[in-house]
Amino acid sequence: MLFDIGVNLTNNRFNDDLDEVIQRACDSGVAGLLITGTSERESQAALEICQQYPDYCWSTAGVHPHDAAQVSASYIDILRQLASQPGVKAIGECGLDFNRNFSPAEAQIAVFKQQIALASELELPLFLHERDAWDSQMEILSGVNNLRGVAHCFTGTTEQMQGYLSLGLYIGVTGWLCDPKRGESLREALVHLPLDKLLIETDAPYLTPKTLPGKIRRNEPCYLPHIAETIAEIKQVSVATIAEVSSANAARLFGLKLR
Repeated sequence: MLFDIGVNLTNNRFNDDLDEVIQRACDSGVAGLLITGTSERESQAALEICQQYPDYCWSTAGVHPHDAAQVSASYIDILRQLASQPGVKAIGECGLDFNRNFSPAEAQIAVFKQQIALASELELPLFLHERDAWDSQMEILSGVNNLRGVAHCFTGTTEQMQGYLSLGLYIGVTGWLCDPKRGESLREALVHLPLDKLLIETDAPYLTPKTLPGKIRRNEPCYLPHIAETIAEIKQVSVATIAEVSSANAARLFGLKLR
């Protein structure tokens, strides 16, 4: 039993065959999906997909740092209303991204802090994004009481991972580790990751594992077992162990009852 904690099913690349994508995931041994909300509109769309597939899909509600400068005046109220629905299990995707700076750093920081406060108010975990902003993100998170959440799509170093672990966060591992060049730091960090802090995700349709055979036109949650197999190799444990512990971790963090 595997659980994919990060899929972008609201992406238009899934518009034409969402039913088939869900079925392939189920057939491949994936027991459930957490659909990522990245803006006010996308968070609403993610919840609507959950309502189409109850007991298989759940979602997050949040604003990605890329969209921080475009939030509405009432966006926190909108996220709060979405998060009151039983299918919404985390606040985010939120955090800081200083790599491309689609939104100014000041806007990113303000919106991030507001979402942290909302998660605290609602007693929900954070679904965290960070790119080229680790120091700033750590400074903000270090001041949060009773912090719960996951460093989604972690691609950093062992030292950075240890920093997140010291705050009690889980680590989300994607097919990035299947990239022979870019994934080297992640593979090294994974050796030191305690299994009770491991979560796995595809981040579909992005980050297609490069070690999959053939030409893959987009990533899908049905490829999660391939990521689990690669993790098992690195951790020198069985795939069944990776599936069991990562799914149990997801259930614990997000308050899920998996079939």
